[in-house]
Amino acid sequence: MNSKLFTPYQLGPVTLRNRTVRSAAFESMGRDFGPSEELKNYHVAVARGGVGMTTVAYAAVSRSGLSFRKQLWLRPQIVPGLRELTDAVHREGAACGIQIGHCGNMTHLTTAGQIPVGASTGFNLYAYTPVRGMRRDEIVQTAKDFGRAVTTAREAGFDSVEVHAGHGYLISQFLSPYTNHRRDEFGGSLENRMRFLRMCMDSVMEAAARSRVAVLVKHNMYDGFPGGIEIPESIEIARVIESYGVDGIVLSGGFVSKAPMAVMRGLIPIYTMSYYSPWWLRLFIRYCGPYMIRQFPFEECYFLEDARKFRAALKGPLVYVGGLVSRQGIDRALDAGFDLVQMARALVNDTAFVEKLRTGDEATRSGCDHRNYCIARMYSVDMKCCKQCDNLPRKIREELDRLP
Repeated sequence: MNSKLFTPYQLGPVTLRNRTVRSAAFESMGRDFGPSEELKNYHVAVARGGVGMTTVAYAAVSRSGLSFRKQLWLRPQIVPGLRELTDAVHREGAACGIQIGHCGNMTHLTTAGQIPVGASTGFNLYAYTPVRGMRRDEIVQTAKDFGRAVTTAREAGFDSVEVHAGHGYLISQFLSPYTNHRRDEFGGSLENRMRFLRMCMDSVMEAAARSRVAVLVKHNMYDGFPGGIEIPESIEIARVIESYGVDGIVLSGGFVSKAPMAVMRGLIPIYTMSYYSPWWLRLFIRYCGPYMIRQFPFEECYFLEDARKFRAALKGPLVYVGGLVSRQGIDRALDAGFDLVQMARALVNDTAFVEKLRTGDEATRSGCDHRNYCIARMYSVDMKCCKQCDNLPRKIREELDRLP
């Protein structure tokens, strides 16, 4: 009876009807780098299902920041289509946010329109592409692109932006010693590695103040492997983010290029992942995937104990994400001092999950079993639960049935 879950929350200039947020898990439902009817319908269904705010995922701030052809490139040309989406979500009583970011080295020439850029020059084994370290003028321009994306998002009717500073994308590539080997003012010490983050935040907060839009930042608590960011250094980064007066920090972890399952956790359907991959990548994933993709077992609230360390060290609002599949788990996170909770796979499995939590008993639990079929297909088809798919190929069915 004392749960905060279904109490309103003031997120910057917008009031959320409850404490739930659909996290910015990539939907893979864009068309020609813009929104589609499928993308709109999905987020409207989530809004109708009772969530406080739904977040449109992974919109690139520039052409060079695109990872996928089904991704949004946030620019004026797609504002009318996005306005249709945000208006429809608002009619269902939910707020609507959008995640903005730049993929850095996680792309290809044909998608980004140029050789992929990152914090440092090298070769990205996980994207199979050479990478060029960014010039200073490109760094300055990209920081400005983040601010411009905030303005565009507000013109499209979004209530909130979530700056993607985690998961091994561009800002994270500058922050992490694993990917940042620069010898100039953007590399070396933590202060130098945070310089690009500060430039982006300066641009974002200036634009947000003009546009009256809430600002969240997705931040890695740790990268998930030796040589990456660990919790003590990450707390120092979080303190810098907090100093900007953001409306919340979303505490996540993992590198999609090296430790992807540290982000998502659960079982890895290798055959399914290879089936939905480009032809030239299929055999490599099928035979090398089990050795290259480290497994992280799923457990409910899998980030919570680490996130508590940030809650103890920080004063501002924090958002919990990671393994929320039941009313009890959500209440554990809220009772631990987190202001909002984010979830994705539970809402891929059932867009009405939040409404069922509201009307059901406290034992209500998501039907997601974390066999991660949705993740295996989301980069090449769309993010869809296997329980909503008819006529799956026989070998995929057999693999999913074998997974415990």
